[in-house]
Amino acid sequence: MDEKQLYNEPWILQRADPYVYRHTDGTYYFTASVPAYDGIYLRKSDTLLGLKDAKEVEVWHKHDEGIMSIHIWAPEIHYLDGAWYIYYAGGDKDDIWAIRPYVLRCTDPDPMTGKWEELGKMNRAPEDEFSFEQFSLDATVFENKGEYFYIWAEKTGVGKQISNLYIAKMESPYQLKTVQVLLTTPDYDWERHGFWVNEGPAVLKKDGKIFITFSASDTGVNYCIGMLSADENSDLLDPKSWEKERYPVLQSDWDLGIYGPGHNSFTKDENGEDVMVFHARTETEIVGDPLYNPNRHAFLCRVKWDENGKPVFDFREKM
Repeated sequence: MDEKQLYNEPWILQRADPYVYRHTDGTYYFTASVPAYDGIYLRKSDTLLGLKDAKEVEVWHKHDEGIMSIHIWAPEIHYLDGAWYIYYAGGDKDDIWAIRPYVLRCTDPDPMTGKWEELGKMNRAPEDEFSFEQFSLDATVFENKGEYFYIWAEKTGVGKQISNLYIAKMESPYQLKTVQVLLTTPDYDWERHGFWVNEGPAVLKKDGKIFITFSASDTGVNYCIGMLSADENSDLLDPKSWEKERYPVLQSDWDLGIYGPGHNSFTKDENGEDVMVFHARTETEIVGDPLYNPNRHAFLCRVKWDENGKPVFDFREKM
């Protein structure tokens, strides 16, 4: 990739829900949903841009039947408590929308070649009777003040249902400590196109503030990114600690031909600058069911900061 390339062109083709993790040794890892939704793949590179052409390795494949046998979605790789963890969602071939969150662990130094073991479904807190009983996906993990938090999307209600975001503290990388707290629900018109959706949370931290971006609406041209923010010293399990932006912070740009930006993650480049990794389409007309159309591509976007200390996402920023 040309280092002068604008951050408005596809970076890695046909990779949705992209997640980039930069390890403590500076190594970058990339994972994403693949068009067949049949497994979890990793790439590894010494540089962020090097991930584009890095070899891709399948580290786990879906089951032939039962749970985790279809719709393997939105994997994220994290390094917690001296081990590698992948958080992802999967369905059951006999009940394809019974999507639930699952966990893999690798205790070997290199997650590309190490052995991954299934830890099963994410465990909710003992007194929690609600979490992961319905369509649940898009889990992410972040640390604050020495504690780890888990955020995920889960549907509630009847009919088409509503996808909300929930947050809880973690007891361990595969066990929640507290009951769920509703973080955000689709309140505004831009969150309600096609379906009422909040999903795909991602965490960005700077200068004592925690920002959570999330995706809203259906996955066509109306898909967009909203944002919450809180002070790092506040009670993150108190919904009143979070401020929700009234309008999307990133949406389709018809001049640049970038449509339906969403489900992002954050990383830092080699200079320590913040970068958003997201997926989007380059066409407005989708052939067939949008869910199974493979043309959601991973993009990069430089993160800038305004005078109020909030992130700004601009497609037109150069590398």
